[in-house]
Amino acid sequence: MRIFGRGDKLDASMKLFIRFSILTLLFGLGTHVQAVGFTVEKTKNGVTVNFNGKLFTRYVIGQSNKPFLWPVIGPNGAEMTRAYPMEKREGERHDHPHHRSLWFGHQGVDGFDTWHEPMTINERGGGKAQKEKRLAGLGATVHREFVKVRGGDTAVIITRNDYVGSNGKKLLADKRTHTFRVANGQHIIDVDIVFTAEHGDCVLSDKKDAGFSVRVATSMDVDSTKCGRIINSNGITNKAAWGKRASWVDYHGPVRGQMVGVAILNHPKSFRHPTAWHVRTYGLFTANPFSLRGLGLKGDGGLTLKKGNRIILRHRVIFHTGNEKQANIAEAYRAYAREK
Repeated sequence: MRIFGRGDKLDASMKLFIRFSILTLLFGLGTHVQAVGFTVEKTKNGVTVNFNGKLFTRYVIGQSNKPFLWPVIGPNGAEMTRAYPMEKREGERHDHPHHRSLWFGHQGVDGFDTWHEPMTINERGGGKAQKEKRLAGLGATVHREFVKVRGGDTAVIITRNDYVGSNGKKLLADKRTHTFRVANGQHIIDVDIVFTAEHGDCVLSDKKDAGFSVRVATSMDVDSTKCGRIINSNGITNKAAWGKRASWVDYHGPVRGQMVGVAILNHPKSFRHPTAWHVRTYGLFTANPFSLRGLGLKGDGGLTLKKGNRIILRHRVIFHTGNEKQANIAEAYRAYAREK
């Protein structure tokens, strides 16, 4: 077999053959080439986010009256948010069908409810007239556009959305930035939501059911009595953490026999930091800066956002192994708080 030397010239066919061989080695034997870092793919239902070739989460649109992330895969490879109502699985709680994994909703956006869904209305019972009234009061968070969808060392999804009443009127707009990272063995999602009164003044009422939310896997929740636990930055635990203000809250418990947790950190520049928490022992986990009276606090948490004005919610969600101490959540919050 002849080996080409530096001075030899290759004809066009030989160059083509060598190029084809290299591409075949790199891509034709696909099982030997693994994606590194984050990759993102747009689909008809949103965006799929993978990390090192494995599912990290999906950003879902058009399946509900609001966008949401589901499933969210934790560092142990298991889903850490509840599958219902997207899928009905044995062993999970099948309550509150409007709790969609990781989402934002508000029960009082200029008189319309973007927290609940038609399925919720039907399950709550009541007469025909009562149901029709509730349905007429439902609103929706409607996806307007993807501003950016990017993979790499981190993944970024930026969207614009409109809050719309059942009458079709646009009430409020937001710009959401989701940033996905893996660090220190933890899966991290930063969610910044900028609300702008683009369509005129908008009243955001004092409502208990409002805010940035996660519904944890059923096996993690306190009521499942499998060692699930809620603890906030002030050391207040379980039922007592409801309605309290705190810089962060951690909700941990077992998934597939391993202790894991979800921590939501509230950035100091987030609206009304430190936020109050609508966190329940059955698995609901909500940072709610829009309510005082509804969460048992003094005063009225409602506000009118004047046309052209804006507010921002900033949260970091950490999916980790172990409890809040083993995951160093207090130190993670101090680092997050230093970020501008």
